[in-house]
Amino acid sequence: MSNDGKGQTFSKMNSSLKENLLDRMRNTHHSSERNRMARSERELPPAPRRQQARFEDLPEYKQVVAQKFASEQLGIANPFYRPHQTAAGATTVIDGRTLINFASYDYLGLNKHAHVLERTRETIGTFGISASASRLVAGERPVHVELEERIARFYGVDAAVCFVSGYLTNVAAISCLMGPKDLVIHDEFIHNSALAGIKLSGATRRLFKHNDTADLEHVLRTVSGDYRHIMVIVEGIYSMDGDIANLPALLKLKAEYGFWLMVDEAHSLGVLGKRGKGLAEHFGIDPHEVDIWMGTLSKTTSSCGGYIAGSAALTAVLKASAGGFVYSVGLAPALGAAAVASLDILEREPERTTALRRNGGLFLKLAKEAGLDTGLSGGYSVVPVIVGDSLRAVQLSNDLLAAGINVLPIIHPAVPEGLARLRFFITSEHTEKQIRRTVALTAERLKDLTERNFGLGGVDIEQMLKAISAR
Repeated sequence: MSNDGKGQTFSKMNSSLKENLLDRMRNTHHSSERNRMARSERELPPAPRRQQARFEDLPEYKQVVAQKFASEQLGIANPFYRPHQTAAGATTVIDGRTLINFASYDYLGLNKHAHVLERTRETIGTFGISASASRLVAGERPVHVELEERIARFYGVDAAVCFVSGYLTNVAAISCLMGPKDLVIHDEFIHNSALAGIKLSGATRRLFKHNDTADLEHVLRTVSGDYRHIMVIVEGIYSMDGDIANLPALLKLKAEYGFWLMVDEAHSLGVLGKRGKGLAEHFGIDPHEVDIWMGTLSKTTSSCGGYIAGSAALTAVLKASAGGFVYSVGLAPALGAAAVASLDILEREPERTTALRRNGGLFLKLAKEAGLDTGLSGGYSVVPVIVGDSLRAVQLSNDLLAAGINVLPIIHPAVPEGLARLRFFITSEHTEKQIRRTVALTAERLKDLTERNFGLGGVDIEQMLKAISAR
């Protein structure tokens, strides 16, 4: 046989092998998928011509335009997306100006700590920037194991697993553990990432009044339906209000009604407890009593990513089945190293947590004395100043920026209209002078805006609606 003949034979064999492989792959599809394909191939009448919607016609876009127009009418500058020209901590630099900063998650001032930077540089020198693959495939690095062991040991539980994003951690973990036959009950002020995870899971969703364990018990008593699993989700420190979950009362209900308890510690790790170990240490409770500890690496540990801590079985399930772990690139080695180094410092220097608690308590005390509405805050890492009107909150933020203070507004729809606020993130590095100046200026500027009735009441709604329709 000639070389051409051999090549043709090989080509036919290769083609046959490919077809055989494709057939085997197709046969692995579920019967429902084959039925769907069969239905799609039936003779159907021509579909009516439909008009594709423009993004400009979406109500979500019109809401953005409405807010922009209202701001323009009142001459309010957009306070969001301002670029910082340095590492932001207790101070920052924006447009060349050094500002007192209350918009940073760097609660313990570790973002530029020498030990964190040194450990990160060493890791970059060895492993580069990216893990370059899913950990399951080829992205596993020694620092991943080190970080997970450190988190588990810090919490006092069996194991931990890390994800590349705090938001993804909630989405992946909840959607992995819960399904259509399950029930999730959550605090009404739970973070959006938990809501996204619940929606993706297909589980039935119920909520209870914020931090109201009596209402939670009412929901548990009235649960109807044969659910496979029930999960209750709360936050250690609530990111919008700064108050903490009542863990003892939650555990009492858990013992009586039998559910998995998940605690989101994004804003409480390094903040609560004498040594910063979080909600369990704050209440003096064995951390094993909570089924799922969740947290982020972007705050106290000055990195990026998230984690789940708990039993070895829990983390094994997530490593094997959570899409956000299995199908996502591994945490960047440098970020893992930064988080490990931050935990080193937290364990060696618990006085940082003490300083944060002192500063938070001082801010809350002064704010209340100045007549500011701090809502439910306990004076830990988050202290809101509730303004009410969204436009007034934005202008207050701008006025404070002009006075040398950077703090961002939280407005509708992130919070209900009428509950707009400035959200102050307190750090261990703020000075008493900075805190006193900030509270005094906030009270002064807010009083001026209130007396001038500055806000939505000053907007010509009819003119605004006409202008929006014309765009």
